[in-house]
Amino acid sequence: MTLGHWHPPQLSLRFVPVWRRHFLVWRKLALPSVLGNLADPVIYLFGLGFGIGALLPEIAGVPYITFLAAGMVCYSTMNSASFESLYSSFSRMHVQRTWEAIMNTPLELDDVLVGELVWSASKALLAGSAILLVVTAIGFTETRYALWVIPVIVLVGLAFAALGLVITALAPSYDFFMYYFTLFVTPMTLMSGVFFPVEQLPAALQTLTALLPLTHAVALVRPLLLGTIPGDILVHTAVLLAYIVIPFWLATALTRRRLLK
Repeated sequence: MTLGHWHPPQLSLRFVPVWRRHFLVWRKLALPSVLGNLADPVIYLFGLGFGIGALLPEIAGVPYITFLAAGMVCYSTMNSASFESLYSSFSRMHVQRTWEAIMNTPLELDDVLVGELVWSASKALLAGSAILLVVTAIGFTETRYALWVIPVIVLVGLAFAALGLVITALAPSYDFFMYYFTLFVTPMTLMSGVFFPVEQLPAALQTLTALLPLTHAVALVRPLLLGTIPGDILVHTAVLLAYIVIPFWLATALTRRRLLK
């Protein structure tokens, strides 16, 4: 019995030239890209943190803006990985046909996809770390465990990059991505503890949020930024790893089916 397009992704260091190609292109517009990634979460942080925060008591023993800071680190990481693995990857796959050009070299489609995954996570690492640097510099975090947030940012970036590549493999056009953001990303952002504790939700929704990757990202990042060790570290990490491995395998199979007919 043959697995056809569904055999496991072929992982090797041959993705590095793909990553480097994307980096060299991005480097030409690096400053606007960084500022763009910073703008949205920083506006949310200060707008909601100082605005709504002035009306709220402390949450989890800290001012609301401090509570919100961890959510914004995760939100920025998710957004950057999602946009890169959706809009930019789709452009390279379908519009610019960059993937086709790369596959005319000794590289294979799997190498291209691993390159896309790692590149999207790299941009997410930059975006999440930039917000982490801002909130740390202003004093909205405890610095004791702040550096441990960086490995979590990498996991979150890889998880949302893998999910984005699944949608890219299915998308007929850019408009298709609106369904992903409207039906998945936006509700998840509102329910995963970014803006308020998950415990405020009804019990049924709390059960649902336990299945969402952003919930586990926030559950790891917020304690670290508040100066404590997260509970259930292995569980949260295992869920994020599952969101990397399974969606990327699915994305690889779907992309093979789409491009290698």
